Amino acid sequence: MKKVFTLIELVTVIIIIGILAAISIPKLSQSYRIGNESNAQATLKLISAAIENYVAAKDAYPTAEANLTGANPAYLNRSYCNQKYQGYNYGCDLQSTGYSLNAAPISCGASGSQKFTITTGGNLTAAACP
Repeated sequence: MKKVFTLIELVTVIIIIGILAAISIPKLSQSYRIGNESNAQATLKLISAAIENYVAAKDAYPTAEANLTGANPAYLNRSYCNQKYQGYNYGCDLQSTGYSLNAAPISCGASGSQKFTITTGGNLTAAACP
């Protein structure tokens, strides 16, 4: 005699899989968002450190990102200013007297829930995204 699954058994398995998916999907998106936020903070600190190293070597603030990426050796290996990178838009305001860098989520709530700013001296602040 063949053993087969009944309709009730199949429906029960499908319901259990649905419940597990309903529990895990929000957790995965939250982990994705937290990862993007941590990366945004680390990236801003990286750019800030590159600028501070430039200041230490040149005794002046860079006024363009090309001063950091085009140096030999480069202070930054890639361009971040006015770029999208891992769920965030990066903006740079480089002045001869200092700098202000920001990272805003590409999609508020989905790719991140906070906007980050770092200013001259490495002062990092966070605010809820607009």
